[in-house]
This record gives sequence, C-alpha cells and structure tokens, in this order.
Amino acid sequence: GSQMCSLEGHTKLVSSVSFAPDGKTLASGSYDKTVKLWDAASGAQKSSLEGHTNRVTSVSFAPDGKTLASGSYDKTVKLWDA
Repeated sequence: GSQMCSLEGHTKLVSSVSFAPDGKTLASGSYDKTVKLWDAASGAQKSSLEGHTNRVTSVSFAPDGKTLASGSYDKTVKLWDA
C-alpha cells in the first residue's frame, strides 16, 4: 500500500505505537520520555503526555479505549485518560 501520512513530533526514537479500539486515535511512546496522541485520519497531534522520567518503551489502550497505559525505563507504568 501507499503511505497515508507521516506523524512527526517526537524528538527521539519512537519505541511503541498503538491504535485505540475505535481506530480514530494513535498513541506513540518515545525515548524523549513522552507519549503523544494523534488523530489517525489527519495525522494531527492531539496531545503530549508528560510524566515519565526515562524512555517510554510501550503504550497500550484498554479495550474500551478510555485509558492508555505506558511503560518506561523509569520503572513505572502510568495510566492516562485517553
């Protein structure tokens, strides 16, 4: 297939991505210590979630799409309102 868009905004390596169950939002986690939420249709950044003190290595939405979990080298898992 062809590329639909390129999401740019992280300042370091992107380590994890996850689509929300409804497919409308994409979450990305990065070595820049942030989690970003993106509009999957337009590629626009919706928000940047800050709170980790080290690299974010994983992101995953709850089945209902209301909560996002992120894991980090800072030895924490954080839960976010998605």
